[in-house]
Amino acid sequence: MTPQARVQAAIEILDEVITAARRQGAPADRIITEWFRTRRFAGSKDRRAVRELVYGAIRACGPVPASGRAAMLRVAQGDEALAALFDGGRHAPAPIDPSEEVAQGGVAPDWLAQRLAAGGVGGADALSLLDRAPLDVRVNALKADRASLALPETGEALLAPQGLRFPANTPVEGWDAYAQGQIEVQDGGSQLVCGAVKAQPGETVIDLCAGAGGKTLALAAAMGNRGRLIACDVDRARLSRLAPRAQRAGALIAETILMNPNREAEALAPLMGQADAVLIDAPCSGTGTWRRNPEARWRLTEAELGRIAGIQSRLLDLAVGLLKPGGRIVFVTCSLLDEEGADQFAAFLTRHPAMVQMPLDLGAGEVRGAGIRLSPAHDGTDGFFVASARLL
Repeated sequence: MTPQARVQAAIEILDEVITAARRQGAPADRIITEWFRTRRFAGSKDRRAVRELVYGAIRACGPVPASGRAAMLRVAQGDEALAALFDGGRHAPAPIDPSEEVAQGGVAPDWLAQRLAAGGVGGADALSLLDRAPLDVRVNALKADRASLALPETGEALLAPQGLRFPANTPVEGWDAYAQGQIEVQDGGSQLVCGAVKAQPGETVIDLCAGAGGKTLALAAAMGNRGRLIACDVDRARLSRLAPRAQRAGALIAETILMNPNREAEALAPLMGQADAVLIDAPCSGTGTWRRNPEARWRLTEAELGRIAGIQSRLLDLAVGLLKPGGRIVFVTCSLLDEEGADQFAAFLTRHPAMVQMPLDLGAGEVRGAGIRLSPAHDGTDGFFVASARLL
């Protein structure tokens, strides 16, 4: 593909990404993969270049652009070489008309940028949410140790005791250590919030929103495969990914419970009053993960944010019933919005006077209400809110 053809391809893909964002359709990664699946003429360098153009344009636009061309013109405004490729030649985008619409920049749609700023995430802190994320791994303590594990590349040691950082796109999933379950891909911030659970061997620990089980595997390692660890979720497809991951990692104690949405208590009834710890990695807006999923900014609406916050409240209330006396809840969202963090947890403590805030020391982050907030700007991690409370 010529450079001009790559730009035109990126514009076509962006049109699909924009439509999908408005209609809650497929994510950008899947759209890019499908676009190239039907265009075998594109080589690996073409795919990589087009992907970079697409994500560069997504990051450059705050509100949802009118079109893929408008998004790419936003990037071209600051790149003369890119603008020169709009030459109208064969497979090239049409020449730039000075009067045509150019997408608006910014961190996010205006209402969302204002919510972030109101919570203390503005300026450079907000812009850091659009940086490209590194690749972090957790050395699996059930099979290896960071201090002695030999890997094809030397990673940067993270604050998390088994964490290592590598440049983005490092092919760790092709390494023998990955195949043997010695390492798992996991953001350094995610590793720190798993540590906040303080899961101990012999305990009963419930991962209430386990998804594909990344945090479940970290908890199994912390427990040394001794005790009872239950991974729960309402998404059958995501939860089904845990079993092969657990087998590879040697996480022998992980059980799974598939719950029905809005009827979670029925599936969890046998566990009521038994848990030493409940981790609630709650569904959220994902504002803390924009470095990895920048088009998520275009999908979130105020109505959806309210719906998600309602789910978080319900899960927090549900978790109280799972605890034995002295048991603890650790509430986590990968969000930097206070309605999904400090405000949410403050309301929970008000509703449940028998739950007492537990202080946390992650060695990173800043105090936010009754919890701690991690952010790309200050901690080099994805954005998280984490807080903990104990049942009297």
